[in-house]
Amino acid sequence: MSFPRYECYKESGVEWLGEVPVGWEVKPVKAFSTCNDDVLEDSTPADYEIEYVEISGVNADRGIMETTTIPFGAAPSRARRRVKDGDVIVSTVRTYLRAIAPVIQPAVNMIVSTGFAVVRPRSVQSSFLGYLFRSEFMISGVIARSVGVSYPAINASELIRLKVPFPHLPEQHTIAAFLDRETGKIDELVAEQERLIALLKEKRQATISNAVTKGLNPDAPMKDSGIEWLGAVPVGWDLPKLKHFTQFGGGGTPSRENLDYWNGNIPWISPKDMKVECIESSEESITESGLANSSSTLVPPGRVLMVVRSGILKHTIPVAINDVPVALNQDMKALDFTNISCLSRFFMRWVQGLNDQLLLAWSKQGATVESIEQSYLAETVMPLPPLAEQTAITAFIDSETDKIDALVGEARLAIGLLKERRSALISAAVTGKIKVPDSDRSDLSDLSEGFCQTDFS
Repeated sequence: MSFPRYECYKESGVEWLGEVPVGWEVKPVKAFSTCNDDVLEDSTPADYEIEYVEISGVNADRGIMETTTIPFGAAPSRARRRVKDGDVIVSTVRTYLRAIAPVIQPAVNMIVSTGFAVVRPRSVQSSFLGYLFRSEFMISGVIARSVGVSYPAINASELIRLKVPFPHLPEQHTIAAFLDRETGKIDELVAEQERLIALLKEKRQATISNAVTKGLNPDAPMKDSGIEWLGAVPVGWDLPKLKHFTQFGGGGTPSRENLDYWNGNIPWISPKDMKVECIESSEESITESGLANSSSTLVPPGRVLMVVRSGILKHTIPVAINDVPVALNQDMKALDFTNISCLSRFFMRWVQGLNDQLLLAWSKQGATVESIEQSYLAETVMPLPPLAEQTAITAFIDSETDKIDALVGEARLAIGLLKERRSALISAAVTGKIKVPDSDRSDLSDLSEGFCQTDFS
């Protein structure tokens, strides 16, 4: 980054901080702030509505992303910490989640979890304090001092004893104003890339949907499918029900208490493995003995694997094809299209292209857990072109989606680079590794050069 350094530096006395500019102090956080000094009383009326912030709703890059409006009487017992404008909330549990955020003009009834330390500025500029806690050296320091393996945590008292660089107040204002400007520009570039990804995903689904319902010939004569959400399909396509050309297989879970059933050489597929279109491995595996002593069976390669019970079914039907023999858990189904008139890959693309419509058609009404009913699945009418046309359609979709996926990958890479620059800029500014300008000039104006641009015309 093209910023000057300060003329003179001195040792901070803190190993993980290194040198700081001459004239800066190094102080513990508690020297210029307070912590956890404002709580919601237990005597609060049960019907008093609070705007509750959990650790899962906070991110160091995006700040407070999610709140829940809930009556105090129904709120968790950890919903106790009051916040006000200028505070910084720092997660003291599961610190690896990096749940740190400045509190900016909160609702008067905003309450955060006791899993946060609420750091309140006393003799420090509030925005500078917010950037200080979101700097990489500070986040790393908090994580490094956390105790515990599966649930690492740090005491609030330990947190505020951490020593940090502390410039004079006018310089704090200069640094905070500079970071407001420059991180704002970076955030807008990130938002542009995220909007691009959303458009690319829409185009991807539209491409698939049109191909699997209308074919590749725009001049093909059409006929009414008799299904309102499907509309017209090419004249030469059949309209059979799924139960007439597929077989359904389920899965199960071997006993967790028997270690001989686990960590074998058979991939055991569950919804958490369904993030790719081709399944070759899984997070967990079972043994031959585990397979024999459960309701799961070995699924040969080339079947369509589908999630039929999971919270992800609120918005997506995950489907994939297994390239190796696998077993399934009870939340999965395997659809067998071998030796019949439908290609596995064509069916997978059909589900992807009609995701929203099929979610409505296959969901069990009134179910407390999101699930796909096999009876609804089996009765579904699917437009089915001849095998040669299925092959041509899937080849076309593969080619087009590969192009779109490459553009999505470029956009995600751009986002990653922007976030790295954002983090580096904050850390360099609040530790004095660079001397920031106090004007409106921008040294980051070229950040958007080379980032993914797509013409949708």
